Amino acid sequence: MAEPAGGGTQALDRAAQLVSSVVEAAEPLSFAELQESSGLAKSTTSRMLAALERGGLLERDDAGGYVAGSLFWTYAARHDPWEELVRVAQPVLARIGEDTQETVHLSVLRGDRVVQVAQVDSQYLLGMRDWTQIEVPAHTSALGKVFWAWGALRIPVSQLVRLTPHTLTTRAALDRDAASARKRGYAVTVDELEVGLTGIAAPVSGPGGVLVAALGVSGPTSRLGGRVDELGRNLITRAAEVAAVLQGINPHVKEGVA
Repeated sequence: MAEPAGGGTQALDRAAQLVSSVVEAAEPLSFAELQESSGLAKSTTSRMLAALERGGLLERDDAGGYVAGSLFWTYAARHDPWEELVRVAQPVLARIGEDTQETVHLSVLRGDRVVQVAQVDSQYLLGMRDWTQIEVPAHTSALGKVFWAWGALRIPVSQLVRLTPHTLTTRAALDRDAASARKRGYAVTVDELEVGLTGIAAPVSGPGGVLVAALGVSGPTSRLGGRVDELGRNLITRAAEVAAVLQGINPHVKEGVA
C-alpha cells in the first residue's frame, strides 16, 4: 500500500533527528533549541517530543532540558560498556596488587555516581574488604576525587556530608584539593572516609584523551601514610598502561616500583 506524502517515514525521520540531536549534545537541549535546529513547527516539535518522552527515548531534567531517556540507560545496563575496560585493566590491577600488596580499585562514572567495577583484594588481613558492594560519597574517596579534579564530575554547591573530622566538605577546600591532585597527577584521601583509611588514585584516559576511569589503591593509613607519593607514581605509570591499550598504542612504559 502506497504511503501518503509526508506520512509515517517522514515523521520517523524527524523524530530520529530530534533524538540524535539530544543524544549527541554535550548539554541538555531546550525546546527552543530543538525546534530551531530541526526546522519544525512548534506544534509539531511539541507533539514529537511528547511522544518520544512517552516512549522512553527522551526525558527532561530538573531545569526542563531534554536528555536521553530511560531506554538508553536500560540498554547500557544490559550491554555494559565497561566490560571491555575491566578486561583490559585486569592484568594491570593484578600487577599493582603484586607491587603494593594492598587493595586495588577500578572505578567509572555512571551519571553522577562513582561506581567501582573491579577490585583486587589486599594480601593483608587488615584491609581486606569488598568495596564493589559499597556506595561511597565521591568527595570522601580518592577515586571520586579523580573525577572531580579532572573535570568529569561537578562539585555540588550544597554542603557535603562530613564522615570524619578530616572530610573535606566545602567547595573552596575541594577546589584546592583538586588543584593539588592535578599538579602531582593523582588524588589522595587520608582518614576522610574512615579514620585509619588512606586512598590514592590516578586518572585513566581513553581514546581522545577523555577520562574514562580512576585506578586506585587503598589500605590502612598506618601502612600507606609514608608511601603516598611512591604509590601515586606507581598508579600514574599503571594508569598509562591501561590508557595505552584503550587508545590502541603499544605501551612502552617503564615498570613502576612500589
